[in-house]
Amino acid sequence: MNTDRIYLDNNATTAPTADVMGAVAHGLIKHWANPSSPHAMGQEARQALMQARTQLARMLGCKPAEVVFTSGATESNHIALRGAVGFNGRQGLVLSAAEHAGVQKLARHLAQRQQANLGWIGLTPEGTLDMAQARDLVTPHVALVSVMAANNETGVLMPIGEMARLAHAQGAMLHVDATQLIGKLPFDFDKSGADLVSLSAHKFHGPKGVGALIVRQGLNWPALYQGSQERARRGGTENLPGILGLAAATERLTMAPQAWFQHMASQTRLRDQLEQGLLSRLPGTVVFGGEATRLPNTSYLRFGHLHADVVLQRLERLGIMASSGAACSASGNEPSFVLSAMGIPREEALCAIRFSLSIQTTSAQIQTVLDRLPAELAPLMAEHAAAAGHPAFPSGAFA
Repeated sequence: MNTDRIYLDNNATTAPTADVMGAVAHGLIKHWANPSSPHAMGQEARQALMQARTQLARMLGCKPAEVVFTSGATESNHIALRGAVGFNGRQGLVLSAAEHAGVQKLARHLAQRQQANLGWIGLTPEGTLDMAQARDLVTPHVALVSVMAANNETGVLMPIGEMARLAHAQGAMLHVDATQLIGKLPFDFDKSGADLVSLSAHKFHGPKGVGALIVRQGLNWPALYQGSQERARRGGTENLPGILGLAAATERLTMAPQAWFQHMASQTRLRDQLEQGLLSRLPGTVVFGGEATRLPNTSYLRFGHLHADVVLQRLERLGIMASSGAACSASGNEPSFVLSAMGIPREEALCAIRFSLSIQTTSAQIQTVLDRLPAELAPLMAEHAAAAGHPAFPSGAFA
């Protein structure tokens, strides 16, 4: 990792840690044999695969038999949604308006092919689910309800337990995309009420190209790829080096409750240091979803009415890596659909910038951002506000 740069785009991906890289290298060197082979080297690889499965299960509070290793959350989400079509004779899929673009595109694809009937749960202005609307949408015709555990843009947490009770009351299954939650907050599959859970290793300092779908025991979910691997639930030779890297990343997250509390408090403290510093130094800064319960590492802001592209250019100049919240088209004129669902005007949504921290983020890095960024943005914000006739926003405003 380049120490001259400050990386604050960890919801996009995280840097693999030394123990993860060591585990991947060990898998490539020591366990390159096929885990399905009956000879000694194959069985050694199979034993390593079983140990990795047990490690992941221990961290997630599930049974090893419930773990299906995949190439990542995108594949896991596809298995969940495609498997739901016609499940128990039902065609209904209910999703939230906050779901990842890949999930939304797949759902619309299934609907266009007349394989599924869609229902969309809207968002409140704070960015959480509109539960009154959810209760209207989840009916006996619904096969699967699919919701994020935490939104990748705002960091807002979703009411998973409540959604599980609502879905099960109507005989539907609940799929949770926990991609952004794992590694940031503790998660217990058994207690969550979810029937299927997706995750990706690279979101919590593991390698790219590996993840898992957790399938509740007794749920005979259809496979996306046919084959004998993963108890015939996901065909294809397992990516054992990647899986060992995933296991190494999860080993670090198998923490006692007190350790988790300290981990979350540290992340929250850094996020608050960043937000409070920017709000005090740059009046007109607004935090999206700031009044909701959020991930401890995620801050989603706009700086007055400065377009996200302008801010990102200045951040890049300062060596600060962040991202725009917009699902940008080639012309950069498409606002975030999450902010649109929250009722944020298009002009403001196009200004969204996301900072996302990790275990590698330091207080000194945050202080460097606070020392450098206001001097870059304050003149631009004042100039833009004067030219556009925007009213001044109070310091510390939350959307």
